Formats: sequence, structure tokens, C-alpha cells
Amino acid sequence: MLKILKNLKNSLGAVIIIVILLCVQASTDLALPDYTSKIVNEGIQAGGIESPVLGIISKEDMDSLLVFTDKDDEILENYTLVGETQSNHEEKSIKKYFGNDYEVQPDTIYVLKDIDEEQEENLTGIIVDPLMEMTTITNEETAKQIKEKLVQNVPEEQKQYIQNMNLIEIIEQMPEEQSKQVLAEFTKRIEEMNDSIKEQAAISSVKQVYINAGADTDKIQNDYILKTGLQMLGIALITMVCAVTIMLLSSRVAAKLGKTLREKVFKKVTSFSNAELNEFSTASLITRSTNDVQQIQQLITLLFRVVVYAPIIGIGGFIRVLTSTDSSMAWIIGIAILAILFIVGTLFAIAMPKFKKLQDLIDKLNEVSREILTGLPVIRAFNKEKKEEARFDSANKDLMKANLFVNKAMSMMMPMLMFIMNSIMILIVWVGGHNVDQGVMQVGDMMAFIQYTMQIVMAFLMISMISIMLPRASVSARRINEVLEAESSIKDKKETKKFDPSKKGLVEFKNVSFRYPDADTEILEDINFTAEPGKTTAIIGSTGSGKSTVVNLIPRFYDVTGGELCIDGVNVKDVSQKDLRDIIGFVPQKGVLFSGTIESNIKYSDENMSDERMVEAAEIAQATEFINEKENKYKDPIAQGGGNVSGGQKQRLSIARAIAKDPEIFVFDDSFSALDFKTDSKLREALSTKTENKTVIIVAQRISTILNADQIIVLEEGKMVGIGTHEELMKNNETYRQIALSQLSEEELGEKGGK
Repeated sequence: MLKILKNLKNSLGAVIIIVILLCVQASTDLALPDYTSKIVNEGIQAGGIESPVLGIISKEDMDSLLVFTDKDDEILENYTLVGETQSNHEEKSIKKYFGNDYEVQPDTIYVLKDIDEEQEENLTGIIVDPLMEMTTITNEETAKQIKEKLVQNVPEEQKQYIQNMNLIEIIEQMPEEQSKQVLAEFTKRIEEMNDSIKEQAAISSVKQVYINAGADTDKIQNDYILKTGLQMLGIALITMVCAVTIMLLSSRVAAKLGKTLREKVFKKVTSFSNAELNEFSTASLITRSTNDVQQIQQLITLLFRVVVYAPIIGIGGFIRVLTSTDSSMAWIIGIAILAILFIVGTLFAIAMPKFKKLQDLIDKLNEVSREILTGLPVIRAFNKEKKEEARFDSANKDLMKANLFVNKAMSMMMPMLMFIMNSIMILIVWVGGHNVDQGVMQVGDMMAFIQYTMQIVMAFLMISMISIMLPRASVSARRINEVLEAESSIKDKKETKKFDPSKKGLVEFKNVSFRYPDADTEILEDINFTAEPGKTTAIIGSTGSGKSTVVNLIPRFYDVTGGELCIDGVNVKDVSQKDLRDIIGFVPQKGVLFSGTIESNIKYSDENMSDERMVEAAEIAQATEFINEKENKYKDPIAQGGGNVSGGQKQRLSIARAIAKDPEIFVFDDSFSALDFKTDSKLREALSTKTENKTVIIVAQRISTILNADQIIVLEEGKMVGIGTHEELMKNNETYRQIALSQLSEEELGEKGGK
């Protein structure tokens, strides 16, 4: 897989941008639960009050507050008593807490100075306890209880007087030791409180102080919720922009990788010799270029998001849980992760073998489909439609069963994982509810914990999903690498030679032998002949005698395994394949046309070829007869594989394509078999004028095609059993004579030979 990923270097810039955006998105996603907690804890429960430090306080409440502390100076140095004239900071504070139209009476309100975080933290430590004591004492019920204790041992005439006094005034008039003793029960409760709960209770006290001062507490709450909500929307917008951009860039990177892989596979396949093409079936090469590349492309689309994003969310979420919320419930996350890993691991072990088999089954289905579609005329001729349908159905069912098994296994995963997620959520609410009830946790913190837990669980789910996709993509990557790493058996040497101009068109077989890769026996043995310019060399023999193999060695579709094949005086292994094939006009046994037009097929060797040269080639190939009957003449379309022309027309266009190239050497591999005798005769006659100084090598089954060849090579079981003219072979070669007499009578052979 890593070898495939190396092809991403062309998209390195986009990959870096994706990674940066993923980090930004992860950080914004991790920030949102904190804001949810703030909305609940501070915005709703605390009424928008963020800190126990008083922003404003009435002079009356400040005096009462100082009764409960001996750090008067440290508190007062952080506040300013608003007079008749107000500073900018004081005006802003008044507008914040009282609204725009409120007028503060001089010397009635204290305003918190513009202090830094450290000063605010120090002030919090000083002010929390006395603030809570003050608000507790001023509570009507609490004040009533304390007064009842105070009047228990007081004379009857003083009871009425004490009952009418303010409790703060009573405490101020009492000796310090006595006041401490009276308040001890309440201060003890405050001291025993958890810090977070004490701070939360202090914030409630702050709200009461604000109400006493006449502040608009509804405005404070609404302003806080609006500000925090807008911040959340801004963060969510950043997340959305990042997510959309990431998916767009990931899709582009994946598509570019798919394009690169298809190009590399195609380029590699075009460099293969016939030996490699036989090793990889056509159906398999098509699957590797399409389905296998698609599997990798789909993986890459999600890979960055999982490889970068999921670990950041998982690790970052866990750190946030330990630092920002109550870490006492962290064990719940551990249970969730273990359960997820168990389910995914089990399904992975079950489905993995099937993933490996899927691609091979797709190969098999493509192979069967291609074979049936190609051989459809034969299938119909033999009424074997039912049999082939059954064969296709068998391959199709095998693929379906494998897919069903994998899909069933994978379909179980999501419900099971969702069950775990919901169970974990219920567990968090149950445990968190008890913690909230006991006063060790706030509701907002519990909600934030739920969100962090879901983020961590989803991160592991994403990793699990990619781990399911990875095996199939790995199989596809291995199959693509097999093609890319396959070495062609026919390669150019580092230093190549040039052809000898004095031996132009000369083809020499010197003791040539050949065997297919991994074959035990020689297909060709000791082939010796020379094809000269201006002469026609014909090769004939029974089926399987090696005729096509001989001519396939000339353009180096295969390399000789013994002896030497020289063209223009140079061994074909010593020249570049491009130079070699540039001087050869090869017409294969099976005419191959490409989708396009008649013109594009004839001009295949040179798109800039003149129309006159194209028409001349068509005339020599006897193709103008049917071309001129076409509605668009040379612009008439040719279907894929030449499906809209007959076999004879296909052969004539293939011959015209080779003639238009005007090479030194013409090689016709049984290229006249689909032509009638009259067209065959006319074509050879016209061709003879075009090839006066060219080397012509013809493989033929029909004796009439090669009667007038300058030399005829007779092959039998891969060996030369005769060479000479038609007349010489009729006299001296029994194999040739039997082939000839099987097609024509002695009288016809004599007449044609004489002509």
C-alpha cells in the first residue's frame, strides 16, 4: 500500500493543506463541548454570571461584605466608588449591568476596576467566603433562625428591639468572639464545600448582590447567552468550511491518484510483450485498471480524515475529559473503547478472508462476461445460450455470495456500535446524575462529558471503518503493484545500434529457435532463411506449424530464444523497439480496427498524413469499393473493434493502414483469408507495384495467394521442411505438394503457376 501512496507526491501541496485544515477542524470540534457547558452552567444556571468576583456592588452591600472579612483594604483596592463624574471604564460597566438609560446616584455603587487575570484570581480567593456568608445571613429564613438563637437568653424588653434590627447591624454591634460563635455553624458548612460547588454557590450570591444594586439580571443573562451562542455559531461555521474544503480536496487528491494509477497501469501494459499479456488475462487487467483503482480512490477520500482527524479527536477529547471535566468518569470511556475494539476485531477476523477473495471473483466475472460477449455468434450458432447463461450465473452467484457475506458482517457492525454508544450515554447520565445530585458535578460538565465521549467513540468508529476498507484496498494495491512491478521480457538495451543503410529491408533468420516462457519444448527449431527487398517471401504450413510465431518474431513481439534474427544487418535485440517497428508494416491475422472513422484508422501511423496517400493506400487494398458507398466516405464512423464492417472490409482497412505507413518491410500474417479470390488477386497485383523495393513476407493458408512468391518457406511442427519457388516445391517437397493438392487440382496448379 505504501508503494501506491508514493504516487501522492504530485498532490503534496493539497495533502499539506488537508492536514492543516483537519487540525483546525479538530480543534474547533473539541472546543464546542466547552461552550455547551458554559451555556448550561453559566448562561442558564448562573444567569450569565461568569465569575464570583463582583462586577458592581452597592455601597450598602460592600459595607455588609466587609463585616465578614479582615481583608478590607485588599478588596477595596480593586473597586472604585462611582462619583458624580465617571471614567470610560465606569460608564461601560454601568451600561453593561444597568442598561443605557440608567443613572447611578453618586457614592452608591462600587465598580470593579480593570484588573488582569492574576488579580481576579487573587480577589476570588478573598471574596468568595465572605460573600457567601453575607448572602446567607441576609436570607430571611437564615436571619430568623439566628435571631431566635440570639434572643433565647435576652431579657424580654430587648427581644422586641432585636427583632426589629437588621441582622448585619446586630452582628456589627456584637463582640467579635460572640459574632464568630453565632455564625460558626454557617461558616463551617461553607468551608466544607467542594471548591467548584462553593464557586457556583458564590455566583448565586453575586446574582443576589446585583439584584440588590438594581442591576438588570435578565439583560446580563441574555447578553451572555447571545455572546456565547454567536461564538458557537462562528466555531461551527469554521468547522463546516474546513469539512467541506477537506472533502473537496480529498476527492481531488483521490481522483488525481486514480488518474495517475490508471495511466501508469495502462502505460505499463502497453510496454508488455505477448508473454506478459498472456500471464495477466485481459479481464484481470481491465479489473485492475478500473475496480482496483476505484477501491484505492475510495480509501484515499477518507484516509486523511481518519489518519489525521481521528487521532487528534480521540487523544484531544481524552485530554479534555481529564482536564476540563470531572475525570472520575473517565473509566466509562475505557469501557466504550474496549467494547468497540472487541466488536470490530471480531468482524474483521470473520470478513478479512472474503475481502481477499472478492477481487478474484470480480476478475472471474469479467473474464466470463468478456468471453461470452466476444463469442456470442458461436454461442447462438450452437444453441448454447442456456449453458453460457448458467456459467455466467455461477460466476455471478459466487460474487454475490461473497458480497452478501461481507455486507451482512458489516451491516451488523453499525447497530452493535450504536447500541454501545447509546448504552455508554445512559451510563454517563446515570453516573453523572448521581454526581450532580451529590454536588460534585455540574449539569453542563456532564453534558460536555457526553459530547467528549461521543467524539472519542466516533474517532474509534472512524478508525474501525477505515480498518474495514483497508484490507480490500490493500488487496487492490497488491494487484496493481503486480502489474507495475512486472518486468517486460522484451526490453531495449541501454546502448542501441542503428540499422545498416546498405542492407535496407533485409530480414535474416539464422538458426532461429523459440519456445514460450515456461514451455518444455521448442515451438520453432533451426529456422534459416533470408527475405530480400523487392522480393516476396511466403510462409505456409499446416495449422500449428508455427507460421504466425515466425512473423511475430520480426517486430519483436517475442524474442528468439536461440539463434539470431537480423533486420537491416543488425540483430533486432540491439536496436530500439521503436526504430524496429517504425520500418515494419504489420497486418495481424485478425484485423483490428479502432473506434473512430475510416480515415483515422488508415492514418493511424501518422495523423498528419496527406489525403492523397490515404486514398492511394485504400485503392491498393481494394477498399475504395465499399468506402465510396458509405454516406460520409472516409469520415464514416468505425465502431469499437470494427463491429460495423464485415470481416473482409476489416482486413482491407488493416492492409490499407499498413500500406499507408510506407514501411521498408511488409508482414502479412494470413491477412488475405477473408478476401474472395478476385479481390485477393487484384490486391496482390496492386500491392506488387507499391512494394517493388520493399520486403514482403506473407503468411497464408491459400496456395493461390503465394503461387507467385519469390520464395516459399514450408513449415511443419516448427521446423523448415522446404524452401523454394512454387514449381520447385511441387517437384521436391511432399508436404507442400499435399497442401497444394488439397486446395487445387494439378491442372489448376499448373495453370496458376504458369501465370
